[in-house]
Order: sequence, then structure tokens, then C-alpha cells
Amino acid sequence: MSKIIASAAIRGGHACVRRAETALAECVDRYGWDKDVGFPSTAYALPVILALTGKRVERLGDLEEALGTARSWLPAEPTERLWLPYLGGALDAGAATLVAQEAIEALKPLRGIPSAFDYWLGPTADGILREQGIKLVDGRMPGFAACVGALPDDETAEQLARDLQERNLLVFMGSNAGGETMAAQLNRRGVEMNWETFLVPYGPDTSSIVHALGFACRAAFTFGGLKPGGIKETREILLYNQRRVFAFVLALGEVDDEKYATAAGAINFGFPVIADTDIPEILPSGICTYEHVVANVAHRDMPARAVEVRGVKIHTVDIPIPVRHGPAFEGERVRKEEVAIEFGGKHTRCFEYLASRPMDQVQDELIRVVGPEIGDVPETARLPLAIFVEVAGRKMQPEFESILERHIHSFLSEPMGVMHLGQRDTVWLRISKKARDAGFRIGHLGTVLLHKLRNDFPAIVDKVQVTLFTQSADVEALYPAAAAAYQSRDERMGALTDERVEVFYSCALCQSYAPNHVCIITPERLGLCGAYNWLDGKAAYEINPHGGNLPVRKGDSVDPVLGQWKGINDFIRNASNGSFERFSAYSMINDPMTSCGCFECIACILPGTGGIMIVDREYSGQTPVGMTFSSLAEMTGGGQQTPGFIGIGTLYALSRKFISADGGLSRLVWTTTRIKQRLGDKLRQRCEELGRPGFYDKVADETVCTELEPLIEYLAAVEHPALEMGEMV
Repeated sequence: MSKIIASAAIRGGHACVRRAETALAECVDRYGWDKDVGFPSTAYALPVILALTGKRVERLGDLEEALGTARSWLPAEPTERLWLPYLGGALDAGAATLVAQEAIEALKPLRGIPSAFDYWLGPTADGILREQGIKLVDGRMPGFAACVGALPDDETAEQLARDLQERNLLVFMGSNAGGETMAAQLNRRGVEMNWETFLVPYGPDTSSIVHALGFACRAAFTFGGLKPGGIKETREILLYNQRRVFAFVLALGEVDDEKYATAAGAINFGFPVIADTDIPEILPSGICTYEHVVANVAHRDMPARAVEVRGVKIHTVDIPIPVRHGPAFEGERVRKEEVAIEFGGKHTRCFEYLASRPMDQVQDELIRVVGPEIGDVPETARLPLAIFVEVAGRKMQPEFESILERHIHSFLSEPMGVMHLGQRDTVWLRISKKARDAGFRIGHLGTVLLHKLRNDFPAIVDKVQVTLFTQSADVEALYPAAAAAYQSRDERMGALTDERVEVFYSCALCQSYAPNHVCIITPERLGLCGAYNWLDGKAAYEINPHGGNLPVRKGDSVDPVLGQWKGINDFIRNASNGSFERFSAYSMINDPMTSCGCFECIACILPGTGGIMIVDREYSGQTPVGMTFSSLAEMTGGGQQTPGFIGIGTLYALSRKFISADGGLSRLVWTTTRIKQRLGDKLRQRCEELGRPGFYDKVADETVCTELEPLIEYLAAVEHPALEMGEMV
């Protein structure tokens, strides 16, 4: 096996543990052993320490025990450089380093050191991990890059960041090289950094990169359903990351002892290190899938080399436009001062309309701009826009139109310098000056749609033509046809019920992270992530019959009230690897559907009220059940089947079948204002349909109360029907 200067990692581990012990002693002197310590908005205490030691750290006294464990892992501190042909001592030192670094980061607020400032984001909340979950499982975010250090100059830093973004890789940034940081370099270049742009700056200290490892640990807890414990459990968490979390480290600039130790910590997880300097290499495989450490890689080659070494599967579409593109650019915003041209919003009519046509009525690859192009109008001009897409395919069906049309939003958000918000006739689109100066034109919107539709939907789309109208008369002339199509689709979807179909669709996309979870999507119950409905499942199966969405015949009815069918239960048994025997579509108490971790909301029973609450993943406060969303998610996610707790897509609350076996929507006694605002008039309408016109205002939220006793008093005062329905269990 290749050799490594293990002494550097061991020295770094000793130094980190000493620094953490000193910081802990300082905080204990000031606050005492019972002082709370931790990261905000996470149910997993300090996640790396929890994963590696099995210990929950919630007070300073707990942290002393964790650091004692870390110190016990450290090999004797070397007094000279030793070439060691094995990794054991370095790996132990690396694990100890991660424990110490997480302690250092957690103690920063108690020591008056901010963890989040300027463009630095600090620790990651559980809600963000779940929000990103759907990107993890559907392949839009195939892997993670932890960038440690800085580049030689700002331009090279942006080039590397853009190369990683274009591969749809989530980029974590931390540490520094000679006082310089990659995040500062990107900030000077005006690069937008946040979770939506896949560029996440944690902090300028090397210890901050431990938050990237914390993200990986929580993936194992949240999606994999793994539990912390002893050596066996820790090994399972590390193996989970090696097999399912495709991350790697890019070491940028000089590598000191702490960086060696941090790299050794990452290798424990199966995450290889790719460096731009001449550090010792470890080429044979073992803990990592392929090489452990690769050195002297040119910056322009780092993304491709890292993807190769980690075994990340990258799927991108080559689109002939003059700007970069990919899901990582969806979150970028084009600000007012950056606008070259603007469509829609509150200023002009802007809508998108996709229609299917017979094969002989579509001229494939035809892209037309009817009206002014971007160079024909003054800078910052506001024009109307109708995006009219006509598609044809031998397997194309009218009911797929709305699905393809809905993807226009994400497709047109992917070019760098293009901002697309809204759907149907509520679109707001901006093109930046930088994109225009790079050669991007209105017609390139059509180029993007043409290539994405044909690439992403090859089984149902054979031909595409796009017309972009930028004159008011043409836009207004087309609008009535688009509005009629919107209404017709809504009516058709509204008439689709569970009883009228013989086939439901499975969604196994999350099984890449939650091996035993199976989502069953029915016409009246969308996927718990909120991103897939029954028509999406049907279209996905047409596109790829061997993919994550399969038709499941209902078969004979087992219990029509609970929503159980023999065919569904048989499928659940097989698809969950024998973990579950049955699933109830209409109950959250009797054999509820499992939950992975990327659910939009959690519904759970509230004892003493006769009802339930629904809390969304963005809500960080306390709830009447006495737990935050993160604590509830720990009980609900990971592919578990937990009676009384289910993960749901927000819109499921409007369904006629929403926990219908348990009393339905009338059981809702508390939710968050965010959910009430999102559902809005549709929720009021659903209350009217139930014959409860004043019900909407009887549902409490966090502005009314966040504790159980005041909630019960409120429900009695407003005469909420759940009190009369009796307890659910």
C-alpha cells in the first residue's frame, strides 16, 4: 500500500483536541457544566459526534465526555515525521479531529465568536437538509464537493466553482490558505452563494468544514433511518456514506497538520481527497471506493478527476447556448440593476403554454422569435412574452401536457443569468446584462426548451418547435387558448379519483438514501415530497419503464375504509425488502405509509384535542406536541412506519382522501401560518365542501399558541369539531 505522512495527521489531531479542551474549559469557567450547547434547528445534537461516538451532546458536561473519547482515539503524538504504510493511526486521529472540530464550532457562540456572518452561512439546519433531499434522490444533485482552502486568484476560484456547479455538485467551502478563502474570492467576483445556487460557504476556519461531514451524518440518520450507538452502529453510518453519499474533498493550497487530520477524518467516511499541491498520495483502494488521496491535479482538471475518483455519476445535457447552465444556477437571482430585459411580473403579460400536436403538424427544431429580440429594444426594457411550445410524439398523451409545461420553470431557470419565477400565466422572467453580453438572446430560451424536452422526455417527445411572441397583439391573441387549456386540465385532474383507476404508481427515488421506504402515489395522494403526483408517475413510467416510478395494480380490496388493496400490500412487502407487510392509504394510525426524510410537512396526533397538527419543514419553533419539526422528523423519517405520524406533501391536506379513515380534515386543530397562507382560498373552499364554512378560522397556528393546554382552551372557545369527534387512539 502507498505510504502517507501519518505523523502530520496525528499531530493535527492532537492540536485540535487540545484546542477544543481549552475552549471547553473557558466556557465551563464562564457558564458551568449544565450550560446548553449545540447547533440551532437540528434534532441530532452535534451530528458528527453523535454519529462517531453515539453520544448526544446537549450540555457542556456532555461535551467533556465526547472529547475524552476523542482523546482516547489519538495515537501517541510523533516527535518526527514517520512514513507509515498503513492508515490506522491517521484514521483514528482523523475521527478525533472531527469530534474536536465540531466541539470548537459548537462553542463559538458561547465564546462570543459568530458562526454565521457576512456571506458565511454557519451550521446547516435539518430543514435545509430535507429541502435539498429531493435533489439528492432524483439525481439533480449527484454529489458533494468540500473545498478546503483557496485558489491562486479570484478568477480561478470562480472557474472552479462554475465547473462544479455545471456538474450539479453541491459545493461546501471552508478553511483558508494563507488567510485567503475561496468564499471571499467568489464574493469579490460577485458570485451568489447560498443553498439554492449549490455554493455553501461554512466559515473561514478549517474547523468549519466539519459541517459538511455533519450534513453527511444527518443524511444517514434522516434518509437511511440509521441510529447512533456503539462501534457497530458507527460502522454502519460510515459505510452508508461510503456507498450512498458521493462526496469528496478538494484540498486547495498549502496543507497543514490540521488539514491533514481533517482529510483523514473525511477518508473514514469513504470521501477521497484531491489536492492541487504535491502531497503524498494513497492510490490503492480500501476505505474509499478507489484512490484515497490524489495530488498535483491542475485546477481545470479537478472536477473531472474528483468525479472519476469518487465514482459520481454525472448526467448533463449539452445545450448550444453561450452561458453555463444546470440546476445549480436555478437559485440565482437577477437583481434590478443587473437586468438587460424583463418580461411579466406585475408589468406585462407573460405566460407559457405547451400543446401536443399530430406528428405532421410540428416542425422539429424550429425556434422562432416573433417580435423584438433583445438587441432591438433599450436596456431594461419590459416586454410581454408568450412561450408557446408544440410537441409531438408517438407515445405523447394530452394528459402529459401539464407535466411537460410545468418543467418549463426549471428548464428556463438553469441558464446562468436567466431568472424564471412562476408558472402558467404568472411568469416573471429576467435576462441579465452579463448573459446578454455573453451572447444570450431571447431565442436561446427556445434552444433550452428544445434540448431539455427531448433529453428528459425521450420516450414521449419526438419533435419540438418553440415560438416566442414578444409583441402585445400576438401575446393577447394566444392567451385565450392557453387559459382554456389551463382550465380544462384542472377539471380533468379534479375528476381523477382513486376509485376510477386500477393502477397506482410507486416512487422509489428515495430508496437511494432510504432503502426500505416506498412511496405509493394515488390520484388523490401525491408524493410526500410534494413534487410528484399520479400523472407524474404515469409519465415517468412511459419515459423509463425500469426507473423509480412503476405501475402497481391495486388488486382486490382488503379494506376500502383504510385504503388497503392486496396488490399494493404485495408490492410494499417486496419493495421494502420485507420490512413492511401492508400500507393504508387513508389512515395515519393503522399501517401508515412510510416516510423517507424529504417530506414537505409532518402530520401528527395531538393527545387531548381529538385532532392533529401539521407542521412544515421551514418552521423552526416549538409545536403543541412539545417538539420541533426536527425532533418530529427524527421519529417519522428514515423509512419508518410510525402510527400517528406521517410525512406528507402540503397539498395532500386538500384531498378528499386526507386521513379519511381517521376523520379527515375536520381533525386539523393546529398548523403553521406558512401552511395556511400557502393553501389559502383552496383550504377555505375545501372547508366549504365539508359543510364547515367557519372551520378555517378555528384552526390554530403559532400566533395563537404553541403549547397544548392553551390550544385545548382555544379549541373549546371556538367550538372546534375535533373535540366532539373523540380521541383518535
